[in-house]
Amino acid sequence: MRAPRPCGVCGAADAAKYRCPRCAAAYCSVPCCRTHRERCTAEPAAERRAAGQAFPGGPSGAGRRAGGPWSVEDILADGEEQDRVPLQKLQLLGESEELRGLLLNPHLRQLLLTVDQAEDKSSLMKKYMQEPLFVEFADCCLRIVEPPEKENILPE
Repeated sequence: MRAPRPCGVCGAADAAKYRCPRCAAAYCSVPCCRTHRERCTAEPAAERRAAGQAFPGGPSGAGRRAGGPWSVEDILADGEEQDRVPLQKLQLLGESEELRGLLLNPHLRQLLLTVDQAEDKSSLMKKYMQEPLFVEFADCCLRIVEPPEKENILPE
């Protein structure tokens, strides 16, 4: 049996013992199951396979290369364009030794998994931004993706 994971609905650590049969989201209790069921819009896995979709809740396939993997454009809605980070900058995250060092911390990895699986990512992010380790991770990512501009300093 798998080790318990964080609940994707309430965020309780190591409490999720159950998974949604439609989207595989983890949850810990009957109340969380009911909350998730009300919000879950994914098709059951069997229906996705029959329709040829590999990504739960993903688009119908329009714009996807035939047989190719899903791209960021396929997943994000048009209204989220301003929040996109260019692929070149995202690749810098994978090359950062500082970021790799932070990701060695099992507590940080658990926090990131909890956010990834949560239904209400926004409120969980607000909560985690009070945690110094998470703030250090977020700051590191921002420094890589949006390096601080050098101030105009006159030479002495």
